[in-house]
Amino acid sequence: MAKIGDRVRFLNSVGGGIIRRIEGNIAYVDDDGFETPTLLRECVVVASPEVTEKKVALTQDEIKPSVKPSASGSSRPAPSSAASADLPIEETPEGEKLNIVLAYEPNDIKHLNSSTFDTYLVNDSNYYIYFTYLTRADEADGWTTRYAGVVEPNIQVFLEEISGADLPAMDRVAVQMIAFKSDKPFKLKSPVAIETALDTTKFFKLHCFRSNPYFDKEVIAIDLVTNDRPRQRMVLDSSQIEKGIKAKKAIDRPVKRPVKKYEVKKGERIEVDLHIDELVDTTAGLSAADILNLQIDEFRKVMDANLKNKGQKIVFIHGKGEGVLRAALMKELNHRYKGHDVQDASFREFGFGATQVTI
Repeated sequence: MAKIGDRVRFLNSVGGGIIRRIEGNIAYVDDDGFETPTLLRECVVVASPEVTEKKVALTQDEIKPSVKPSASGSSRPAPSSAASADLPIEETPEGEKLNIVLAYEPNDIKHLNSSTFDTYLVNDSNYYIYFTYLTRADEADGWTTRYAGVVEPNIQVFLEEISGADLPAMDRVAVQMIAFKSDKPFKLKSPVAIETALDTTKFFKLHCFRSNPYFDKEVIAIDLVTNDRPRQRMVLDSSQIEKGIKAKKAIDRPVKRPVKKYEVKKGERIEVDLHIDELVDTTAGLSAADILNLQIDEFRKVMDANLKNKGQKIVFIHGKGEGVLRAALMKELNHRYKGHDVQDASFREFGFGATQVTI
């Protein structure tokens, strides 16, 4: 909740300033000497009273705003030395490791289709971070710099406000960073350049906004650096992808056993076991329909191979089960292979799960 002395911005309108007094649920916000009455719940805290008062005490000449690069790219933003002198950096042991987060906060989470989104960079470390924030669309040839500047230790900096119309140009985001300390020795950190895909459809899905320790509201957050470890960019090798797909298909494809050759002497009976575990080594990935098709295929191969062998007896062992396979065989014998003698096979030898066909 905002309080007297906080620097705030207005939630649903342009502007902001410092809260000078609060009466009930109304905050009186001072912006360049003019007090604007605003609902307290419409005030979003940008800086605490301590930080606000320190910065108000600085003259305009002492304040160095964050600089966006010019077309020539010659701008060199730097941390405010005066501000640094007035606001000593409180370092912590855990702050010696970089933790950098890029986050998108909706201004109206109940109406995501029309809401705008505030973009922040969080610097949870004892280091200053000189950085550039860039985006591009998937089909674009180059990147667009959206912000360049320095974020002080243990600070989150507001980068920009975006709307749904900006998202098509933000299929990918990149952040380049250099960490350093001012006026003191420090451990050298490697420069970081991170590029990652941004699923812009998530900006319109409520469940994609989640709580985050750096924000009071739910946000879409991207951990750029965690305990000095940059976010890993996934590099995809198309040849490896192709090999992986082929390997997956090989695993899923049923491994057929060698085709059985039913070589029998004249007058001898052929016995064909159509149980699926007799036809393939594994049924992994096979549906019931796939299994039935394999069994019917085996039945047809045997029938086709013996159509000229008049008087040949063939016993198809299909099992009792629910009768699905037997019904499928009878359909084949009544239509595709009609004209042959069909009867139940010997109960004593095969139980109730076999059918005998005489060519």
